[in-house]
Amino acid sequence: MNAPLGVILAGGQATRMGGGDKGLLPLGDGTILDQVIARLSPQVSALAINANGDPTRFTALGIPVLPDSIDGFAGPLAGVLAGLDWAAGEGAEHIVTAAADTPFFPPDLVPGLLSAAERQGKPIALARTENGRHPTFGLWPVALRDDLRDALTDGLRKVVLWTDKHGTAMADFPTGVFDPFFNVNTPEDLAQAQSYLAGAA
Repeated sequence: MNAPLGVILAGGQATRMGGGDKGLLPLGDGTILDQVIARLSPQVSALAINANGDPTRFTALGIPVLPDSIDGFAGPLAGVLAGLDWAAGEGAEHIVTAAADTPFFPPDLVPGLLSAAERQGKPIALARTENGRHPTFGLWPVALRDDLRDALTDGLRKVVLWTDKHGTAMADFPTGVFDPFFNVNTPEDLAQAQSYLAGAA
């Protein structure tokens, strides 16, 4: 299988952070999003970000910005669909998604997802730790994009309802000092992320 394309999901409304882009909050010497890009870009053949609103706020990143094609706030699956449509235009067969507010996900995320899908013979793979599934971190085949579009148009919003329908492999990742899929939802989480980053430095 060729290396998939990477899509960072940044379409959330960040209500617990007072709105705005969580990924653009400062972390370490840059932003949360800088950390996400640094982790994902070496694992994929090209990178884009799914975000709605004014795309110029991401101009400095130098990567494509993909808005949702489904009206209204349709959740992470709408971002997956935007990524799959982009990948289809690029001639790719798969994308891997990562959340824009999760700066410490595994550096072997993509190999782990690819291996799980192959071993378990499933079209989709999701990351999992002892704390459960992490459905915004997944391997998604372009071949299912029209099925996903139909499901979203019919009102489906919950990721696992759609993935379970198609068969989903689980890629298990260890939990070390903290869950690598820890995400920043609140100001307290951001402070925790700063301490995690300081501990890793």
